[in-house]
Order: sequence, then C-alpha cells, then structure tokens
Amino acid sequence: MTDKDLKQQLQNALDYDPVVDASDIGVAVDEGVVTLRGNVASYTEKIAAERVALRLYGVKAVANDLVVRLVSDYQRTDTEIAQAVVNALKWHTSVPDDRVSITVKDGWIAFAGTLDWQYQKDAAARAVRDLAGVKGVTNEIRVQARVKTIDVRDKIEAAFKRSAEIDARRINVTAQDGTIILSGNVHSWAERQEAERAAWAAPGVSLVEDRLTVVP
Repeated sequence: MTDKDLKQQLQNALDYDPVVDASDIGVAVDEGVVTLRGNVASYTEKIAAERVALRLYGVKAVANDLVVRLVSDYQRTDTEIAQAVVNALKWHTSVPDDRVSITVKDGWIAFAGTLDWQYQKDAAARAVRDLAGVKGVTNEIRVQARVKTIDVRDKIEAAFKRSAEIDARRINVTAQDGTIILSGNVHSWAERQEAERAAWAAPGVSLVEDRLTVVP
C-alpha cells in the first residue's frame, strides 16, 4: 500500500468515526508513519483520532500533534478538574486509594506515585481522559511489582500463543529482574500493542521494553 492510499484510507476512517470531527484534522503519511495535525474540541477526540490511525492496516507509527482547543461548554478551572479527577479515581475499582498523586495545570493532568500493576496505571489514565476541561494526561506512575516469578518469560510466551491477535513465532521474549524485552516483528501496530499488553499482564513485570518492528 502506498502512502497516498494509506492517507486516503485514514481520512475516510476519521470521517466515519462518530467521535471525531475530521474537518480540522490534517493527515500526512511518510513510509507508513502518520502525523496528525490540527485542532480538536476535547482530549477524548484527540485520543480517538490516534486510535483510529493505529488500528489501520499499514500504519507503522503515529505522531499525534493535534491541539486541544476547548469549546466553552467543556472549559473548567484547574480546581474543578482536580476535584473531578479525585472523584473519578475514588470510584474506580482498579486504582488503589492513596497511591496516586495528582496535579493539574492549564487543563493538563499529571499523575505520579507507585502501583503494583500496569493495568492499574492504565486504568488511572482512562478514568480521567473523558472529563470535561482535560487537555492532556501525563502518566508518570511507576510500576513496582511485589510479586516475583522465575517463569515470567514462559507465562508471556504462553499468553502470546493463546492470543488470536499475536503471531508468537515472530516475537522474542527476554526476561531479567522484572524487565521484559520484546523484539522481532509484527504485522500491525494493533498486534504490537496487544503483545505489550500481554507482557505487562504477567506477574512480576515492572518494565516492558517494546523493540518490536511493524512489518505489514
């Protein structure tokens, strides 16, 4: 697929997505690398546009340069956003209480702290990205697993083989002291993300280095 064809398919996909207003989004494609530029009305829309691009076959990477310019209905003070974030995390069963610190500046949320699992870190970001007034999220929560296993590599490789979305034969797994290194190649960005998620799901994992290459 040529860059021109990929660009046209992405523009069609953005037009089709009901969450995205593609009228002010510019698309550039260079050797399978997509750059999104322009303005969107919310952080939710920015993430949605990126997700549409990453799911498209032939996309190797996405540079999301979209700028969130809030419409009047979505504007909130930093204090209001901070209060909403605290409540959102308090009501989220996957995020432990009193383990995450929060700062908000100009609509941008920053997380810090230490959690036991990657899914908890991801849950914190998902819980707040759709809140009114949010322009972006910086997630600097550290994952420091309490569980240690000697067979973490075997568990990850077995998870790859169980997944219908991952070609386990093309991925190499190296494990050392809680750090997992994924190397090799995958067919799509979606497959790369699925492999990384599967690696993070193993007990004892504190860091995943994704060195996978997308080869459509």
